[in-house]
Amino acid sequence: VTELFAQEIPCTYIADGHHRAASAAKVRASLGKAATPACDYFLTTLFPSNQLHIMDYNRVAKDLNGLSEEAFLAALTQKFKVEALDKGPFRPSQLHEMGMYLAGQWYRLEALAGTYKEDPIGVLDVTILQENILTPLLDIDDPRTNNRIDFVGGIRGLGALEDRVNKGLAAVAFSLYPVTIDQLFNISDAGQVMPPKSTWFEPKLRDGLLTHLIG
Repeated sequence: VTELFAQEIPCTYIADGHHRAASAAKVRASLGKAATPACDYFLTTLFPSNQLHIMDYNRVAKDLNGLSEEAFLAALTQKFKVEALDKGPFRPSQLHEMGMYLAGQWYRLEALAGTYKEDPIGVLDVTILQENILTPLLDIDDPRTNNRIDFVGGIRGLGALEDRVNKGLAAVAFSLYPVTIDQLFNISDAGQVMPPKSTWFEPKLRDGLLTHLIG
């Protein structure tokens, strides 16, 4: 098996768990010469890229950071084409397009030219949302640690976004176009790391607990 991998598979990509993998590498480096052979490995599962399906990974914000709905919508028009929709929910059909559910109304948002960087991470819709809405308007600077944002995997459907807002658990929800496999590869090839909570992969492995001793 090892020989077949060496001959037929030039490289593998981390599709999910980038930050866990980075943490494992940091722990290994910190141990230095005291590391045991077990420290050089961690558990992975390999899938062919053509058998993976990337779904949307959507966001909900708990409040509007003190803005009224009118002021929030007005601010959005500086960076997006904002279109109120007659019906919803709205599922984006292309890059740089996203849906927004606010006060019982669905909107289509289209990022204006010049609002994002033309690099592998800058063109991601999760990055466009973060840098143009979440950080400057809602003051959610780090989605990994800020408790005013939550994430809803695409497997739960867009109805889950409406439900959060309608029940008062969130003020606004955003539906995103899924990251493509090619985008993921481009980011990895550039030596960069995917933003947190940017991909929802199917199939998912069954939940469980495995302990790997490294010391």
